[in-house]
This record gives sequence, structure tokens and C-alpha cells, in this order.
Amino acid sequence: MKRALFCRGAILAQQVALESSLPAAISPVPRFQRAMSSVSIPPPTCLLRPLNAPNRYMFGPGPSNVPPRILAAGGRPIIGHMHGEMFEIMNDIKKGIQYAFQTENNMTLAMSGSGHTAMECAVFNTVEPGESVLVAVNGIWGERVAEIAERMGASVHTMVKAPGGYFTNQEIEQALAKHKPVLFFLTHGESSAGIAHPIDGIGDLCRQHDCLFLVDSVASLGGAPLYMDKQKIDILYSGSQKALNSPPGTAPISFNERACKKMFNRKTKPVSYLLDMTHLSNYWGCDGKPARIYHHTGPVSGFFTLRESLAILAETGLENSWRHHKEVAEYLYKGLEDLGLKLFIPDKSLRLPSVTTIAVPSGYDWREIIAYMMKHHQMEITGGLGPSLGMVLRVGLMGYNCNKANADMVVAAIGDALKHCHKSKA
Repeated sequence: MKRALFCRGAILAQQVALESSLPAAISPVPRFQRAMSSVSIPPPTCLLRPLNAPNRYMFGPGPSNVPPRILAAGGRPIIGHMHGEMFEIMNDIKKGIQYAFQTENNMTLAMSGSGHTAMECAVFNTVEPGESVLVAVNGIWGERVAEIAERMGASVHTMVKAPGGYFTNQEIEQALAKHKPVLFFLTHGESSAGIAHPIDGIGDLCRQHDCLFLVDSVASLGGAPLYMDKQKIDILYSGSQKALNSPPGTAPISFNERACKKMFNRKTKPVSYLLDMTHLSNYWGCDGKPARIYHHTGPVSGFFTLRESLAILAETGLENSWRHHKEVAEYLYKGLEDLGLKLFIPDKSLRLPSVTTIAVPSGYDWREIIAYMMKHHQMEITGGLGPSLGMVLRVGLMGYNCNKANADMVVAAIGDALKHCHKSKA
């Protein structure tokens, strides 16, 4: 011990002697300065505390509660996004999306991002500046697509209905003939209003007018019947966080041959490099080339969870999932009506099974209702969004959350809120 202390002391003495003999120009920074921190921003105290994510009943329009099996998939060890095993998982995801969409399209993949990413991908790749785009707007998602198309330089035309309204095939055909668009957009599951828009026959109209048919199924996939190939949908996209019950962050999308022909024979490059399908098609092994080339680092854990959610859907069966969502939704309708509440979409056949909209009860502040339910029941439901803001309360029972016990909990919590929240005399 004494020998070790002596040696360390000798080394320190030699170091001091060396530093004192150096010219001033190259003399090292004094020891007291070296001990001082070189950073001026201290570590944030909030990050020195443990992460706190409360358990809540996620009964709004999404994200939904994630079942343990999918959470476990997200906790698996990370592998490289270009590893052979990762490509196998991506191939599984592709097959799962083909099943969920009911399509044989080869150009089927999952975007690295939310449903908005797929929305932009669809528009950016199939539309060039100056081309005509027709958008059906009966809620917020049509508004978003119209703005996206406008930002990238398209000539945008809209058909507009109040929230909860829908477009007849005759109205659509007249607009197609008038505006001659290269792309027509429609939301199948308009979650801001709670409507499942009829799809049959629209694909035929688009083909008659040499127009691509783009459909948003973020809120409806797995919860309401949809057949991409049979209904002649050219481009279909969805999201991971609703009936599929994965965490937000991946977005299934598929392009048929008509869409690919337009997409890969354009005169200009898409405005986004990240969303350019000439690169993404290779990354997902859809272009027939023997090797996949690096484009971006995909969300590995997100792909794990998406694969597991698609596996659960395959095990459940698509038709069983549709049937189950409809049964639970109808059970919820009755409970809400027994409370004296009015459902926002009068026609049962047009209601979106995964997201139920309730007309805000007269005399109540919708914000107070949802705040009360969060505070006293740890339960999320939400108000309207975009054009439906202030008009509706939205309840989502999707996938893992879709059962009658949860419907009973929602009805009880809303009933409790109506008793305790302030109601104006008017």
C-alpha cells in the first residue's frame, strides 16, 4: 500500500515538474480549470426523475390501449434494419397488410411514420405540380389531403359536406367529369365525424374518368368491411394505432398496377426524398431487384409490433373482427341512448363501428365532460376535431378495447359526468 502511494506521488511530482518547464505558449490548461465543466446548460432535473406514464383507459379515437402481447413484441432486442431477419419480418408485414386490405398488390408496405406519412406518400408520388386533384371533404382528413396537395403545387378541387354527410355516386361522377382529376380522395372511416363512407361503385367511376382512387382507412381498418381489390381502390393506406392496437408510428399502404404506372412514369421527382416510392419499393423488396439498398433506418421495434398486431388480426379472422366491432358498437349505441344521448350519425348503416360520435348534450360544455372523465375515471374520450369541433363527443372501442365490458364502463362514466358537470339552464 505504501509502495503504491509512493509511486503515485512520484508520478504526480514528475508531471508537475514537466508542466512547469513547458513554454507559456504550450503550457497545459491549469488543473483547477480542467476540473471545471465545459457545458453551460445543466442536466434537466425532469430527466433525473423516473419516467411516469400513467395507466389509462384509451377509449378515444386512437391511439388505443396496446395488449401485452404487442407490448412484448416491441421489447424484443433490436436488430439491424438491413439484416436478413428484418427483411423476413418486413415480408411478413407485407403479407399481413395484403390480408387486412384484401389485396394482391405487390406494391404493399408500411411507412415509417404515422397515417399522415402514408397520406403524404400517396399524394406526393402520384400527383405532379399543376395536375388536378379532387378531394371529398366531410371532416378533417379531407381538409388535410387538400392542403397537402395544394402545398405540393396541385390544382385542388373540393367537394364539401357538413360533418357526418356523405357523397352520392352521382355527385362524385359529376365532380369527376367537371374537374378531370388524376386523383380522387375519399375517407372511408372519417373519425372526426364517426361516419363509414359507402365505397361501392366509386372505383368504377374513377376508372371511367381515368382517375386514381385514393382511400383513407386509418380509423376503419379491421373495424369495418373494406375490399381494396374488389372495390377497385387504387391506393389505400391506414395507421397502426387504432383497431390494429400497435403503438403509433407505422402506416400500411398499398398501390395497385394503375397507381404504379402513374407513379413510376412521372416527369418530375416527388417533392419528398424520404417518401419517394422508387426508393421505398426497393427497401421493401417490391421492385423485383435481388438486393435491397439502404434508404433510411426503419423503426425496427415499430415493425416488430406491427407484425404482431397483423398476426393477431390473422388469427382472429378479418370477418370475425368486422362482426365483433359491429356487435359491440350496437351494444354501445343502446347504452348511450338509454342515457338520453343522441348519436351524431342518425343512419345506423353509415356509423363507423370503431369510433362512435355522440351529439354534445344540450347545455353542457363538452370540455368539462371529457375532463371529468379523465380526472375521475382515468378514461379518455375526446371532443370533435376540425369541422366537428364542439359538435360531438367521440368514443373509440377498437381491437383490444372492443368489448361489452368496456362499453359498459364508458356508459357509466359518461352518466357520472352528466350528473356532476355543470349544465346551463338554457
